[in-house]
Amino acid sequence: MDWQRTIILGAIAVVSVVLINEWGDFQERNKPVISQETTISQATLPQLSENTSNSVPQQSAAQQTDNASSVASDIPAPRETQTTADVTQTTSAQSTLISVKTDALEFLIDPHGGDIVKAALPKYLEQIDTPDEPFILLNRTQSTTYIAQSGLIGPNATDTSAGRPVFRSAQSSYELAEGQDSLNVDLTYQQGDVTITKRFVFKRSDHLVEMEYHINNQSSSDWKATLFAQIKRDSHNPVVVDGFGMKPYLGAALTTPDTNYKKLDFEDLADEDLVNVGGFKVTQNGGWVAMVQHYFLSAWIPNQEEENHFSLRKAKGDNYLMGYTGPQETVAAGSTGVISASFYAGPKNIDRLEQIAPYLDLTVDYGWLWWIAKPLFHFLNFIHSILGSWGWSIVVLTIIIKAAFFKLSATSYRSMAKMRKFAPEMARMKELYGDDRQKMSQEMMKLYKKEKINPLSGCLPILVQMPVFISLYWVLMESVELRHTPFLWWIQDLSVKDPLFILPVIMGVTMFIQQKLNPTPPDPTQARIMQMMPFVFTFMFLWFPAGLVVYWVVNNTLSIAQQYFITKRIEAGDDSKEIKKA
Repeated sequence: MDWQRTIILGAIAVVSVVLINEWGDFQERNKPVISQETTISQATLPQLSENTSNSVPQQSAAQQTDNASSVASDIPAPRETQTTADVTQTTSAQSTLISVKTDALEFLIDPHGGDIVKAALPKYLEQIDTPDEPFILLNRTQSTTYIAQSGLIGPNATDTSAGRPVFRSAQSSYELAEGQDSLNVDLTYQQGDVTITKRFVFKRSDHLVEMEYHINNQSSSDWKATLFAQIKRDSHNPVVVDGFGMKPYLGAALTTPDTNYKKLDFEDLADEDLVNVGGFKVTQNGGWVAMVQHYFLSAWIPNQEEENHFSLRKAKGDNYLMGYTGPQETVAAGSTGVISASFYAGPKNIDRLEQIAPYLDLTVDYGWLWWIAKPLFHFLNFIHSILGSWGWSIVVLTIIIKAAFFKLSATSYRSMAKMRKFAPEMARMKELYGDDRQKMSQEMMKLYKKEKINPLSGCLPILVQMPVFISLYWVLMESVELRHTPFLWWIQDLSVKDPLFILPVIMGVTMFIQQKLNPTPPDPTQARIMQMMPFVFTFMFLWFPAGLVVYWVVNNTLSIAQQYFITKRIEAGDDSKEIKKA
């Protein structure tokens, strides 16, 4: 009995440690955390607005100079040792940022280099109580940097450490019209007799943007260059944590020939050993490189049929570069050519990411139990397609999981019910044999054999179910679909804590009731620990996502009903075949 309790307590402790570690630690109170809310303001970032000259964002001369100096050292060197063509200097840069608006994306594009300096997602809110403010993923402000850069390097480069090209656009504002499926935004640059058009192709209801360089070579010689694309970001964390708080992964990720999903956070990239070798580098066919945060990501996806060289490194100051260079492309004299890549800025939508590139869906990080969590999510998504409510879908999924483990749970509850029934007899043995543990163990084994009690049957079924519990925890934590999703009348967001703490309290009550149905441990220390468990779990769950607490409440309620029925029948002496089937 004692060792059975020890196993159960150990299992509960393991689950508790895993959940607490994955949920996050108490944050250092003297460590500053910069949130998007504090760095993005009307003063530093104009909102995308109507197509009027007064509303178009402008850059001051000082900002242009700062951008030039910070960008110059970011341009990757071509893998081939070759001379580069002259480029237009930054000082002549057009000051007007180009705004683009679709139903899924709002972009600001800097004509100097053609970089994406802001990406907002109008279908996702910054805060649930600010319906007019879309979530901002990429942004360049006075205090933060998170942009997507791309350009051409090599023999006929437009982008070098000396400067970057200044593109011209027919409009300063573009918007996808009703009934229009796609929108082309063309930026042009004249390089002698070569006309270079940098085109962004936006599609309705899509967060994937095609970026194409159209080369019209009317010169008398071949034109050669290599495409580079990279994400530049500082280490600010947009997630503000209070007390027990979510601490999801924040950092770079890519796929490599050896690892389908490799993560390198800012601390990894700033490691002295990695900095000394120029960062992390890998060459492979296809691939992708991403910047991952909770619920959202941005990613460059090159041509999957070509060999690409990926590089992740620390730049000057608190800046990091995550990108790639493709193969050198040649456009013959008097001909045209296209060099392209794709850029994704949006939610961690597992179905869409699966379509874009191999293993990009792994950025929806379900941890080491992904092989259980991923099918669970797809099943949850299927239920939602029928019910239309994520909250009730979690309830139905919990019932189905409980039904799948019904036999295992029944075995466990029958064992505990028998332990409870014969607890007085076990207490009598302990009093009778005192400190003679060997004799007591022998008598206990006789009792187990006589009453057909298997101590292991009480804890092994619980251990088998734990991977499912942990997997569902990851599913509910990582699913952007639950973000800002209401349930019942007081819960407006299933992805954050219950604002009134009603669900955690109910969960604690259900744990307390379950404890009363279990046999009392003969060891006083273990008994006290078990009595504390409902209070400990209630405290932990105060900060857990409401969606996860919904699962635990429903699961505990169903467990109480099943355990109560089995316990009462066994205590009444009705240990029939019918009960055994239960």
